[in-house]
Amino acid sequence: MAAAPEGRPIWADAMFSDLEGAKTFYAEVLGWTFGESSSEHGNYTQAYANGKAVAAVVPPMPGQEGQSQWCLYLASPDAAATAEKIRQNGGTVLMEPMQVGEFGTMCLAQDPGGVTFGVWQPGTHTGFETAATEPGSYCWAEVFTREPEKADGFFPAVFGYGVKTMQDDQIDYKIYGLGEDTPVLGRMKMTDEEFPPEVPSYIQVYFTVPDCDAAVATAQKLGGRLVFGPMSMPFGRFAALVDPQGAAVAVIDVTTTEGEMPTLT
Repeated sequence: MAAAPEGRPIWADAMFSDLEGAKTFYAEVLGWTFGESSSEHGNYTQAYANGKAVAAVVPPMPGQEGQSQWCLYLASPDAAATAEKIRQNGGTVLMEPMQVGEFGTMCLAQDPGGVTFGVWQPGTHTGFETAATEPGSYCWAEVFTREPEKADGFFPAVFGYGVKTMQDDQIDYKIYGLGEDTPVLGRMKMTDEEFPPEVPSYIQVYFTVPDCDAAVATAQKLGGRLVFGPMSMPFGRFAALVDPQGAAVAVIDVTTTEGEMPTLT
């Protein structure tokens, strides 16, 4: 398998105080199954869609208890070099590059506006094993930030992204891409009208489902909260949720589309 290009989303995981509760929720909403917990690596538990690795869940380490949230990891051929670029461009390295056995090397960081993300230098663990269109798979992610200028300067400087603007009078939205034809991340400006001040900047991770409305109904039945949608757009029918432990997550049915593709400049 070819190495993932630098800056491409390569993995996602989340920390949950109630690990069994999280497994139940995501098994029902996304159809995931779960492997054995790795006691050697803090009970890290991999999730699968049709037997292929799609994400992982893990309990907090002592002293790390807090708000559950999804973390998106961006690929790097050299995590130490990426950490240095993060510092040089005004970001903060929250966890220095750390080798995880033979699996790879990880690093946690924040952009200058407080958006937390991960860096993954693959070893034997090469990241997502499914295509974005397969149910249960990682599909897309968006940087939600109150300081879009900082994100627009930082992420392209660190990962070499090109930046295009979506022509829409209603929202401030940009696309970060690798080359001309490979969009990898969206960037959305958070407004005070839509996001209470206590909601920090974050990365919204989207997972594919065969039926958005059914996924939302299941999530609500299990204690999840609907934040936005379901809404159909040219990319699919999606909804933003908060799971029962407070982690923001979005679901999207990529087969149900509506409207014309937006213009990017």
